[in-house]
Amino acid sequence: MDPKSIEELIEVIKEFFPDNTSIVISDTEKYLYYQPSKKIDLKIKPGDEIPEGSATHKALDYGQKINSFIEPDVFGVPYYGMSIPLLEEGETKGAITAIFPQKPSPFLTNYITIKIDDCWYPVKHNEVIYLETQLRKTFVKTMKKEGYHRLNLSDLELFLSPDTFIRCHRSYIVNIDYIDEIQPDSHSTFLLIMKDGTRIPVSQRYASYFRRSLGF
Repeated sequence: MDPKSIEELIEVIKEFFPDNTSIVISDTEKYLYYQPSKKIDLKIKPGDEIPEGSATHKALDYGQKINSFIEPDVFGVPYYGMSIPLLEEGETKGAITAIFPQKPSPFLTNYITIKIDDCWYPVKHNEVIYLETQLRKTFVKTMKKEGYHRLNLSDLELFLSPDTFIRCHRSYIVNIDYIDEIQPDSHSTFLLIMKDGTRIPVSQRYASYFRRSLGF
């Protein structure tokens, strides 16, 4: 990950996290950037190897977004981590991790604002059926509206509840509440039939995680 990409990513995430959040960015082996907060400092230095058991290590290992309480035996300080892999053309290149002194209460509103033509419309998270990567933006579909969010899918995933939203493909995140049927499929592992009639594939990469998450 080049320095310019890191700087751009930092500028985006600073808008969303409160001041008591430490931010760390890594590649697949070591930390590249660390911004401690006044509330919690894990004493990470750029170039440090990613320790096993850390939030970053878990996200890279699972290949999925994780929200996890991390015991003090990893860094000497307990913390709550939210980490998501950074993907480039389907390949994991690193991860971004938000570090809190305790499990955060929801720090964003329960709305996502989408752009339709020249106007913006806030819609509740629980009204979103699915999100799809389209032309470096995220297409957001609800039963009543559809539009675009300026963040890409991987960046936006960090702010969605893992209890409701699940990544099923490098191009799709779906709202579990809007899955009407799960079918076997020869072109992917499964095919999701959403309540609006949209057919969304579950790719091989996400199949095991998808099955574990939904318990089948």
